[in-house]
Amino acid sequence: MMPTLQAIRAKVETGERLSFDDGLFLYEPTTPLHELGELANRVRERINGNVGYYNINTHLNPTNVCVYRCTFCAFRSDLRDPKGYTMSDEQILERGREAVDNGCTELHIVGGLHHQKPYDWYVHIVRILHDAYPDLHLKAWTGVEINWFEYQTKKTVREILQDLLDAGLGSMPGGGAEIFHPEVRDQICEHKADPTKWLNIHRTAHELGLKTNCTMLYGHVENAYHRIDHLIRLRELQDETGGFQTFIPLAFHPENTGLSHIKKPSAIMDLRTMAISRLLLDNIPHMKAYWIMLGIGTAQTALSYGADDLDGTVRHELIYHDAGATTPEMLSVEDIRRLIEEAGREPVERDTVYRRVERDPTDPSRWSIGDALPIGA
Repeated sequence: MMPTLQAIRAKVETGERLSFDDGLFLYEPTTPLHELGELANRVRERINGNVGYYNINTHLNPTNVCVYRCTFCAFRSDLRDPKGYTMSDEQILERGREAVDNGCTELHIVGGLHHQKPYDWYVHIVRILHDAYPDLHLKAWTGVEINWFEYQTKKTVREILQDLLDAGLGSMPGGGAEIFHPEVRDQICEHKADPTKWLNIHRTAHELGLKTNCTMLYGHVENAYHRIDHLIRLRELQDETGGFQTFIPLAFHPENTGLSHIKKPSAIMDLRTMAISRLLLDNIPHMKAYWIMLGIGTAQTALSYGADDLDGTVRHELIYHDAGATTPEMLSVEDIRRLIEEAGREPVERDTVYRRVERDPTDPSRWSIGDALPIGA
């Protein structure tokens, strides 16, 4: 039987899982966006109430030198390219100090796969930051980077993740997933970790107790079939492990990439993808509207289309700004809280693993962790 909006609405109301064909139907331009958003908002409020989450974080990209040449990437550089850089220990620690001084609870660490930097250098980055700033949560290295470490060392994923845990790793970001389907992956990042490897790395992380995020890069050469395939694969792993805490749909930015002829996704596509993601990923608690990529207005609107999280202050983001993002390089806490309140939501500061952050009113750079934030409240 062909899906209908009425049948899908009935499933949502009773909590029944949507199918692959349901997802394809929702991507049809004839499916009214406002009705889709209403359904996604119903699920969003069922899971997360009226809360709009944010965190105070800083990005660290220790190098942009990368052995891979992904078609969609504007960040990477060759070793001898004037644009290329590799940060010293002093610069890395300075970034950690800046994060701490500005009250950040999280340092988000990703970068290039530098073919002249050994595996130990990547572990060393986590270790020196954790030793110097033990209260700063280190969210580091995507599944693609972990796969590169496998290639470098011939160690197992479990051994690599254990090394990183011992060094002070707190959680993993969700980057590198892009689009899983080989029809697309072979066009945009053919040498990068394949879907089986990416999913297995996150499976192993979850088995070790690490919480991770997951992502999907959309709006390039893929179509609705590939997006739904991607979401279903994430949902299946979450059924198995329960280790994904946040899904982030990432809107492709084509400027300065090998796909610069492609027009970036519209706000309509952004909101439709957010809503469909919320409806299909019924077992992942949080949906993030990453304002760096979506733009501030669309990210704010997404709080009514399934998203419950705006990410954070995001100091020193480079990857998407290199690809033409025109958003500010950071937002103040006041700006983020205002955006959430304007959307009719209650702003709640969280740490990386969704515990409430309590600030000292006399010194906002001082904070403590409260209780875990309940799902559905």
